[in-house]
Amino acid sequence: MQKRDVIRLVLEGRRPPYVPWSMGFTKEAKEKLQAHYGCEDEDVDEAVGNHLLKLGSDIGFFDNLGNDRVLDVFGVVWDRSIDKDIGNIEDCILERPTLDGYDFPDPLDRRFFDDIPEKLARFGDRFRVFQIGFSLYERAWTLRGMSNLMMDFLDHPTFVKDLMRSIADYNIAQVQEALTYDIDAVYFGDDWGQQQGLQMGPRLWRKFILPELKRMYGAVHDAGKFVMVHSCGDVDELFGDLIAAGLNCFNPFQPEVMDVYGLLSKYRGRLTFHGGLSTQHTLPFGTVDQVRQESQRLLDAGRHGGYIFAPAHDVKGDVPLENLLAAIDVARSQVPELLFAKEIEP
Repeated sequence: MQKRDVIRLVLEGRRPPYVPWSMGFTKEAKEKLQAHYGCEDEDVDEAVGNHLLKLGSDIGFFDNLGNDRVLDVFGVVWDRSIDKDIGNIEDCILERPTLDGYDFPDPLDRRFFDDIPEKLARFGDRFRVFQIGFSLYERAWTLRGMSNLMMDFLDHPTFVKDLMRSIADYNIAQVQEALTYDIDAVYFGDDWGQQQGLQMGPRLWRKFILPELKRMYGAVHDAGKFVMVHSCGDVDELFGDLIAAGLNCFNPFQPEVMDVYGLLSKYRGRLTFHGGLSTQHTLPFGTVDQVRQESQRLLDAGRHGGYIFAPAHDVKGDVPLENLLAAIDVARSQVPELLFAKEIEP
């Protein structure tokens, strides 16, 4: 049984032989692990034992402009002088509530796909996930500006619907191309929440966002693949809608804003959760023993299925290396070392 098979069992609502894990890291945290393991950037996931293989290019940061500035495929310039992983937007691309004069990028840009065959050949034992970051609402506000889009929900609803549909059309075209490869799931990134509730409220979310989610998720399910979503914040009020729309796995599962243990029990068999280990408190500020205890508690809660262990977000540079290694060690200690030679007995 490969890591790919273990993830599939979890997503199908069955009990796995152990709780799988897949952890993400910011640039600074990844550099710590590279130094510790003595490996290259692309080999960190293998060293950690991650079960998900990330494919595609997420947000589409391909063009480095210099001076800590990058250009994404939609034409947005990002300043990375502070945030080294994503950045802060410099300008508003859509200055007015209209798509007139704006040309969407090519969803089949080969830079999203050309390295997929090599990754599948090299890391094919992992569960293959094509990632589309900023997949709807986030892409909309990066083009229009957050404040502008919030006002557009009320003042220019037709424009918002056109914008969301155009973004979803772009994503569906990418999904259809990704499905020509032997992938297992599509992962959509789109932050809707904050520490308390939704940024736009449930009524507007259901009016403008949910219809396009149904179309995007449907394109994945029509091909027999799984749907995974990342959305930060307090969004558990949406789980019923998301399950009905076809969601299989939710990330990041933040303990600061959710009852992770209650939700695991409530939704087991209907929705898988990925995340759960606090990146706001336990990992950066806890002791090694506290990290180990909370990691073990999450793994114990996930033994009956419906759970992929991970920190709630990509681990940041403020997390001590010993705390990060403690979480990794607890996860790895569940299974024999044979796993890291690609296969284990079921």
